Amino acid sequence: MKSTPVSEEFLDVVDEHDRVIGRERRGVIHERGLMHRSAQVLLFNSTGALFLQKRSMNKDEFPGLWDSSAAGHLDPGEAYAACAARELEEELGIRDAGDLEELCKLTASAETGYEHCTVFRCVHDGPLTLQADEVDEGRWVWPAEMDRLVNEPQSGLTPAVRRIWRRVRETT
Repeated sequence: MKSTPVSEEFLDVVDEHDRVIGRERRGVIHERGLMHRSAQVLLFNSTGALFLQKRSMNKDEFPGLWDSSAAGHLDPGEAYAACAARELEEELGIRDAGDLEELCKLTASAETGYEHCTVFRCVHDGPLTLQADEVDEGRWVWPAEMDRLVNEPQSGLTPAVRRIWRRVRETT
């Protein structure tokens, strides 16, 4: 079975209130800056360290930058939590994520790539199986180190994970 190229996948287009207003190909959505949806997961281990993934150099956006533990666009009609669980399995090999705790929602902005994001927290000690097409490598960082990285312009973090971390720290 031949798979659909990523840029040709269809996603829901949403308005400023995160209401579905249509459907379009991913490539068109990114090219035109249309609002759409993503689930973002911050994976912590039982000692409190946060897992960051380094995006594959083959990614169309922010290749080689450090990002959320797992993230992805919602499929048309998919719930945020279902997408978060799917991305944990696809990107990190976590089949049973247990309870995903919803931490916050972010409205679409340039920093998030015009994605309305729902951010989840998951605790898991491994093992992790990184999907080579999506993730070049991963590393565990302590929250204090993440605070420092977010404030360093040259730290190699995506704009989205910077915004996500700042928001999570405001609410916790």
